[in-house]
Amino acid sequence: MEVINTIGRRKTAIARVYLKPGKGSITVNNKDYKEYFPVGTLRYVVTQPLELTNNADKFDIKANLTGGGIKGQAEALSLAVSRALNESNSELRPALKEKGLLRRDPRMVERKKPGQKKARKKFQFSKR
Repeated sequence: MEVINTIGRRKTAIARVYLKPGKGSITVNNKDYKEYFPVGTLRYVVTQPLELTNNADKFDIKANLTGGGIKGQAEALSLAVSRALNESNSELRPALKEKGLLRRDPRMVERKKPGQKKARKKFQFSKR
């Protein structure tokens, strides 16, 4: 089996993942993922696809993350890992799909409009 390359996105965060058979190490931007994601909930989000499919110690993951915040990056990485697992073994698809791990979250920040203070907030209206 060769290296599987996939991509995941969330808000403005982009995760590029390289999945290959190994012992279960996860490297994010040349750091261990536990060092990169200090919060336990974010670590859970990253490893959820692996634990759900019982592949936590079967693959090595190398990820490059850019843009966005730490939570968006974690969710982008989760999507990329899910897509890579699906590509490596299509029998894992129903388990990943049931938990919604193969769906890209389309919510983005709404743009600011001209003549307004923010995306939806208006300047204060004065009648006189």
